[in-house]
Amino acid sequence: MPDDRIRIDKWLWQARFFKTRGLASEMVTAGHLRVNGDKTAKPGRAVGQGDVLTFRQAGVIRVIRILACGTRRGPAPEARGLYEDLAVPDGVPVSASEGE
Repeated sequence: MPDDRIRIDKWLWQARFFKTRGLASEMVTAGHLRVNGDKTAKPGRAVGQGDVLTFRQAGVIRVIRILACGTRRGPAPEARGLYEDLAVPDGVPVSASEGE
């Protein structure tokens, strides 16, 4: 895998969307993630700069564009530099009646 690509589960963990890489992997394996609009269930799928990820987190649909792959799980300000949030300012709330 080239240096400009990274596993989805590792990137989500480094960007601090999930507390552990295992939790990120579980979410992907359950099929709750889209990469550039395509559903994926493989935590090992490579993503890189420019890819758009869509997933639910804490009842909100997140739409994220990857700006950088990163090299470590750093502090929150460093993690925020890895992505651009494309969703509306408060996110899109998901009602309890909507399916996954």
